[in-house]
Amino acid sequence: MKLATVTIKDLALRCVIGLNDWERRKKQDVMINIEFEFDAARAVAGDEGELTVDYKTITKRVIEGVEGSGFKLLESLASHVLELVMESPGVLRATVEVDKPHSLRFAESVSVRFSAGR
Repeated sequence: MKLATVTIKDLALRCVIGLNDWERRKKQDVMINIEFEFDAARAVAGDEGELTVDYKTITKRVIEGVEGSGFKLLESLASHVLELVMESPGVLRATVEVDKPHSLRFAESVSVRFSAGR
């Protein structure tokens, strides 16, 4: 086994997120970071795309799942993103962090991080 880690950094998306009425009326920015591990032994040996976990497919799935969502809680959104990443059967372990910029006065952002493995 050759354990590889893929990191998708600062995926900037927009979605409805929040509890307040004004937050429900328009999409807001969120920043998503994804890290996942997979066994890359076959991919390295064969050097072919079908032998690896396709991070482009994962990213597209996350974009569709986030931009079409309307969660009230950041925790719910982050958990949903983690589920989307874990749908890829080759992913052994993943960590997802979702930031909501400027959601607190005097803070750059608030974030929630979830991890899962199989």
